[in-house]
Amino acid sequence: MIVDFAVYRKGRRTEAPDDFSDALDQARADGDAFLWVGLYEPTEEEFALITSEFRLHPLAVEDALKAHQRPKLEVYADSVFVVLKPVMYDEAADTVSTGELMLFLGDSFVVTVRHGEGSPLKELRRRLEADERLLAYGPTAVLYSVADAVVDRYTEVAAALQMDLDELETEVFAPAGGDNKNTASRIYAFKRQVVEFRRATVPLADPLDRLAGGTLPFVNEQARPFFRDVSDHLARVNEVVEGLDRLLTDILSAHLAQMGVQQNDDMRKISAWAAMAAVPTMIAGIYGMNFRNMPELRQPWGYPAALVLMAGFVFWLHRLFKRRGWL
Repeated sequence: MIVDFAVYRKGRRTEAPDDFSDALDQARADGDAFLWVGLYEPTEEEFALITSEFRLHPLAVEDALKAHQRPKLEVYADSVFVVLKPVMYDEAADTVSTGELMLFLGDSFVVTVRHGEGSPLKELRRRLEADERLLAYGPTAVLYSVADAVVDRYTEVAAALQMDLDELETEVFAPAGGDNKNTASRIYAFKRQVVEFRRATVPLADPLDRLAGGTLPFVNEQARPFFRDVSDHLARVNEVVEGLDRLLTDILSAHLAQMGVQQNDDMRKISAWAAMAAVPTMIAGIYGMNFRNMPELRQPWGYPAALVLMAGFVFWLHRLFKRRGWL
């Protein structure tokens, strides 16, 4: 559906004609105005009018309708198509979720298409309308502001993930141990969230580099320093994400090694107790055989002697295993 639709002249919002074609013609005639159309999960029928009026490329339209795209920048004859992936992090559930935000920039117009939650557009439009100087730069100002807001959110999510990872690391290496199976599953689940986050941040580096360093149609060249700043912030986020991924791999490896050491220790203890139980079992088994001619079978001290012998062997084995650290 159409969320918002307005013409901006010299950074100020003005009333626009109800017809897209009239509004676009009016913006182009003024020279210092542009049309901004905001859409939320539009249907093909709703988007058809936008497509015809703004002469959007069918491949870009297909991407905007179906979503599930990676961050990218495509240049077509009548527009520039940019895909961003806003990110949300639910700290209570430890889950990362992504939406999709597409922008079409052309001659005196910008079309934003939003899919999913977590988009900064609603609040962003209000902030831009309060900054006439920035909004006077036209569609490029919208693109810069959206990219900057998305990357700023990446920074917040990266910081939250770092804090949660620190807590997880403390739990894994706590002396008290814990539920090893549950800890391993938590590490795997956390790694999946980091991978989901990387899918949003890493591919965006190339589009921002192109915006910061190259000449693109419908993008104001004076905005290059601003896009370089956003690209720099994204680079730092990607460094944090790469560090989180490596650290998670190291924590998982250390946890599995820790589990192996603990299992070896448990096996040593089990083996030690089994060895101590084997000696009295052997002696009792020998004297439990019902043969008539056995040594000491009819001696009055035979039974207590066997018990003393069992206790002596068990005591000696216990001391031996204790000194070796098996018990």
